[in-house]
Amino acid sequence: MTSRPDVTALDLLVRVAASGSLGAAAREVGIAQPNASRALSRLERQLGLQLLLRTPAGSRLTTEGEVVVAWARDAITAIDRVVLGARSLAEQQAAHLAVAASLTVAEYLAPQWLARFRRTHPDLHVSLEVGNSLEVVDRVVRGEVALGFVESPTVPRSVASTTIARDALVVVVGPDHPWARRRTPLAPADLVAGDLVLREEGSGTRETLVRALARAGLELGTSRLELASTAAVKAAASVGEAAAVLSELAVTAEVATGQLVVVPVAELELGRALRAVWLPDRRPAGPAADLVRVAAQSPTSSSS
Repeated sequence: MTSRPDVTALDLLVRVAASGSLGAAAREVGIAQPNASRALSRLERQLGLQLLLRTPAGSRLTTEGEVVVAWARDAITAIDRVVLGARSLAEQQAAHLAVAASLTVAEYLAPQWLARFRRTHPDLHVSLEVGNSLEVVDRVVRGEVALGFVESPTVPRSVASTTIARDALVVVVGPDHPWARRRTPLAPADLVAGDLVLREEGSGTRETLVRALARAGLELGTSRLELASTAAVKAAASVGEAAAVLSELAVTAEVATGQLVVVPVAELELGRALRAVWLPDRRPAGPAADLVRVAAQSPTSSSS
């Protein structure tokens, strides 16, 4: 494959054609005249053509040079179009922040974070995608979003992370469930033996429960009901015979109104960290870094 001419040399040739002076063309490009002369000589050797006639009075194009200049103008215009287009895309990208968050974070924390964030970034468009923690990490790894917020107990090595809040899971049942009238904490073994309505696999809430039970030497049994949203799990627990394990953030309103009852569980650590995640080589900067700071400094986050 024939090597492509240097863009600067083509630019010089076009400018010499316009001014009739190699010195003037070199000044316009911002290089020393000897360097400009060497660049054009190298271009001539590369193309196998004499492009310029150099005289004490100046430089003028040969017939072949006139033809090459016409092509060079088109090439320079095309390159300028690439540069301008790329800058435009960069500006658009800079004005848009794509974020993903797991369900609990998206429903109960992110709205407050984004409201505070918008006060200092009113012209920035922010899009929030929602999924379970596994899906959020996947979107970050694929480069679909600059930043993710997850509630899983661990994160893979494919992403970097920082803890921005803490949360805890609670066991909740409907007011007619037998556990709602317990006077003593539930044993972890009783929780496993009972009927549970669970979030789907990949959910940070479910993974936190699985790991907490494993530390207690227990395994999560097969649930008769798995649902893909916190709202659905709450609704099922409030009217059915199954218990649910959900973020305390997610059930505050229902517990306050009596739709759900918190059941204490003995010797089961259900606390967890909520994390911001990103690609290791793309540490948050600018607006993304500001959003992480807002999340970490949120009164809700610090009290979770």
